[in-house]
Amino acid sequence: MKRTALLTGLLVLIAGMLCSACGSREAKADNLSGSLRDIMDSLYANADLSQDFKDNLDSYETVDLTDDLESYILGTDEITYTEGVVSMPKMSSMAYQCVLLRVDEADVESAKQALKDHADPDKWVCVSAETTLIESRGDVIFFIMSSSGEAYAMNTAFQNL
Repeated sequence: MKRTALLTGLLVLIAGMLCSACGSREAKADNLSGSLRDIMDSLYANADLSQDFKDNLDSYETVDLTDDLESYILGTDEITYTEGVVSMPKMSSMAYQCVLLRVDEADVESAKQALKDHADPDKWVCVSAETTLIESRGDVIFFIMSSSGEAYAMNTAFQNL
């Protein structure tokens, strides 16, 4: 009886240590390191994008999100972030933008909600974004408005970082 109780206690202790170790690895995996420009480059390199889209990437630019661009890109100027970049075509008839924001972890959910509340997939002249996705990993928010194929491909690349 004592051996069974001791063995059960030992198994519970080992299971608890394994679960806490897995939790630590998971938390660290959610914190993305590096600059947002590097992360954006990684998304394009690893996303399963159509060949047509890849062929046109030379006409896209990734720029720092500035006060001048903020309201147009995010739909609001109420989000506080420490770093922000947007990738978009220099000139195109496509509705496309991909944004990465680094925010204080305590503000991630409220920033995502502000993006959801203010995103305007019809802001382009004569075209609309088919899909709007807003996700996060740690302190980085991924916000894309585009066709479904590109949006989901980029989102998958983001989730796989």
